Amino acid sequence: MQIGVGVYVVDSVSAVKLYSEAFGLTLGYHVLNADGTYFHSELSRCGEPFLSVVESRDGKPAGNAAQLGVTMPDKASLERAFELLSVGADVSMPICELPWSPCAFSLTDSFGVWWFVSLPQHRPEGDELK
Repeated sequence: MQIGVGVYVVDSVSAVKLYSEAFGLTLGYHVLNADGTYFHSELSRCGEPFLSVVESRDGKPAGNAAQLGVTMPDKASLERAFELLSVGADVSMPICELPWSPCAFSLTDSFGVWWFVSLPQHRPEGDELK
């Protein structure tokens, strides 16, 4: 079983471009609206589904009911994602170290999507599952 994640944004064309650059994604199957925005788009990474981006029907972002978490492979990739996503964003947590991750950030991007991006997570010493 796999969970599909989709975001509904205003200016889906720009969102697809930004997310593709920030996370190294490839646009696959997609359907355009008459105005050239995305009725449906599928973004993947290394052939695996990652995110669907859709133009919001009412001209407003869907909101922040959920936070999307992405684990990046290395610090340079994480910093690049922050550089791209932070433009026009509400940064709730700048790049920092956390007890469970050596490097992470959280922000709501200019499309209204809430992201938590980190390096691979770990458990602090002494906090092993019993």
